[in-house]
Amino acid sequence: MRLVIARCQVDYVGRLTAHLPMARRLLLMKADGSVLVHSDGGSYKPLNWMSPPCWMEERLPEAEGGSETAKLWVVTNKAGEELRITVEDIEHDSSHELGVDPGLVKDGVEAHLQELLAEHIETLGAGYTLIRREYMTAIGPVDILCRDADGATVAVEIKRRGEIDGVEQLTRYLELLNRDPLLAPVTGVFAAQQIKPQAKTLATDRGIRCLTLDYNALRGTESDEFRLF
Repeated sequence: MRLVIARCQVDYVGRLTAHLPMARRLLLMKADGSVLVHSDGGSYKPLNWMSPPCWMEERLPEAEGGSETAKLWVVTNKAGEELRITVEDIEHDSSHELGVDPGLVKDGVEAHLQELLAEHIETLGAGYTLIRREYMTAIGPVDILCRDADGATVAVEIKRRGEIDGVEQLTRYLELLNRDPLLAPVTGVFAAQQIKPQAKTLATDRGIRCLTLDYNALRGTESDEFRLF
């Protein structure tokens, strides 16, 4: 991971445009290819970002009308959208090898939801079949990988509370899985006990189906054949 603290201006050019005027910010360039722009406020969310796969190149400022001392970093994704970072001054620039992350350890409810949904995969729809739970990828495990009634691959991300971060996580998995010709095309299902409206809107925009899970109903589908009560 590369960490840069710099005075910079950021412009996003794509389906819409966004502009961050010149200010002191933290730039994160992660090993998975993502680039994030943070300020000292605004909680944990970046001001702007580019999800992988994307590529960064440094262009000559003269070609872009900038000053001779400025640097222009252009981050481009596969759709041709650009995150243009004009760097006026760099105060800190360091790179760190973090190694392979073991992934998020889910709480008891999320882990149990995953187990129950895998056992009763037809909850996703008639004809669904399980490939496996915790399908490992280079950026972490997909909660459930399965096939729909037509045999197409489906990746399922399970949360207790569905928020935008969960949709972003599933989006990264889908981008990676769809590079595998043995699995592609892969669609996604974002499943949670509660899904926030903003997360549902983002998921729908990205072609991801949302599914609200009833934990108690799923527990009720467990076999009681050997129970006394």
